[in-house]
Amino acid sequence: MSSDGVEMQRDGADTRKREPAFNLPGGLVFMLALLIVIHVVRTYFLLSVTDENVLLQFAFIPGRYTIPFAEQDLGWLWSPITYSLLHGSWEHLIFNAFWMVAFGAPVVRRIGLTRFFIFWCLSAIAAVTFHTALHWGAMILVVGASGVVSGLMGAAARFVFSPSGRISRQFAHLNRRLTVAEALSNRSVLVFSGIWFLTNFLIGFGQIFGSVAGGAVAWEAHIGGFLFGFFFFPLFDVATAETRRD
Repeated sequence: MSSDGVEMQRDGADTRKREPAFNLPGGLVFMLALLIVIHVVRTYFLLSVTDENVLLQFAFIPGRYTIPFAEQDLGWLWSPITYSLLHGSWEHLIFNAFWMVAFGAPVVRRIGLTRFFIFWCLSAIAAVTFHTALHWGAMILVVGASGVVSGLMGAAARFVFSPSGRISRQFAHLNRRLTVAEALSNRSVLVFSGIWFLTNFLIGFGQIFGSVAGGAVAWEAHIGGFLFGFFFFPLFDVATAETRRD
């Protein structure tokens, strides 16, 4: 084998070595770690009665807002955000973490740490606002980061798809952001969004017309989060001139 071939092999091996299998933004790693730590503490260290109090204080309950604020604690104030840090089971947490890694990484790389945390809070609020509009006064507990994850999906739909329709794991955040009109006429965005909405509507219809085991899925919150991410992502986008080029 020629020396050029050896050099090319060595360069290729070095490139593969330098490219990590998982290269997640620090802010996303922090949030994943926080979700895991909270669930570990609730699952293995808190008594059942204590965990119930945690849920009553920090889970979202639509019915809170039919009671005068002077007659209740301050849970109404922080629960539209804190509910997104709680999960009903390990399966629930792992499912959300998987999709958070897939769609949260490019969003965090694009908008940065501070805007990501603001996006988390506002998408969590938007998700349960939509949910509450359809379940006004309901005394049900809503927990989980699914609304935020849906918001990240909606935001990602505005820029992660390349002209070929593929997603580059490392460079998707550099794509030009599509306008709403462009996104709604982009085949990849339409297929992705269509499948996403269809899945959530099927979940909703299944819960309406069938029995629910292990707690209902707050599919309405998913829709609220996705719509927030899709339409309001430009408020968080600080893409440079390089990322906006055609």
